[in-house]
Amino acid sequence: MSAAVGTRRTQERANPEAGLKHRLLGKNPLGLLFSAPYLVFVLAVFAAPVVYAVWIAFHDFFFAAPGADVSYPFVGFANFVYAFSNAQVVQSFGNVGVFLLINVPLTVVLSLLLASALNKVLHARVFLRVSFYLPYITASVALVGVWLFLFGGDGLVNNLLGPLAPNPSWLVNQGLAMPVIAVYVTWKQLGFYILLYLAALQNVPKDLYEQASTDGANAVRQFFSVTVPGVRPATLLVLLVSTVTGANLFTEPYLLTGGGPNGSSNTPVYLMYQLGVEQGLPDVASAIGLVLVVAVLVIAYLQNRFAGGRNE
Repeated sequence: MSAAVGTRRTQERANPEAGLKHRLLGKNPLGLLFSAPYLVFVLAVFAAPVVYAVWIAFHDFFFAAPGADVSYPFVGFANFVYAFSNAQVVQSFGNVGVFLLINVPLTVVLSLLLASALNKVLHARVFLRVSFYLPYITASVALVGVWLFLFGGDGLVNNLLGPLAPNPSWLVNQGLAMPVIAVYVTWKQLGFYILLYLAALQNVPKDLYEQASTDGANAVRQFFSVTVPGVRPATLLVLLVSTVTGANLFTEPYLLTGGGPNGSSNTPVYLMYQLGVEQGLPDVASAIGLVLVVAVLVIAYLQNRFAGGRNE
């Protein structure tokens, strides 16, 4: 491979224009043509709003009537200072940190264990896979109703626990509200990550398991020596996706707790909605969103760096 890379670099030095074309268009320019519609979609739906949100975060911005001639003066970091001088904003970032510390490890461990088990099931395989995936595609409102029935003050869980039930109850308990939401989101989204791991497990050579078994490795040893390294790219993907979706948590606190009690389950995205839509402070909301994006990018970089995103 090194010889091929050296040959390509020599050709690029001899013909700089061809080298530039190769770097811009890749090995197969036709692939760029097929991906162009999606690229335009991403730029229009995601990139353009992000750039506009960055501009809003540094200006004194407010909603005005369409066509109104309004000036939005540049205010520098004033919106950031105003946002993070609010204790609720700082608390919301702490809340989502607690959520991620519970949700992400649970998601990785449970989805990998369940996917490994499902991969070995011979009977009722389709039924079991559909059963795990069903909560993921079910409307959140319907599932929230079930969890309110389970974890409400007079819910099934408290009736089963009896005197051991927490007081105040789960969703109105300042210390338990966010962990319950984290468990709920883990359960709801688990089916999606199980499918990712099931796809990755198909690429793990069966010969490795046979060799490990020949060397005397039991099932636990095979799991840690063959399965875990074999699905390493999928694990990184699960880490990244669960972190990004968790950092954007909104629906579950909104429906289950309303951000309470005392803001203990409020999240940055929920607070952005309250400030930007309900209180008419889109510039402050954009500042919070920009900090959240930067924080997620840093976490994603660290995950990619330390979870083995690069093939060694």
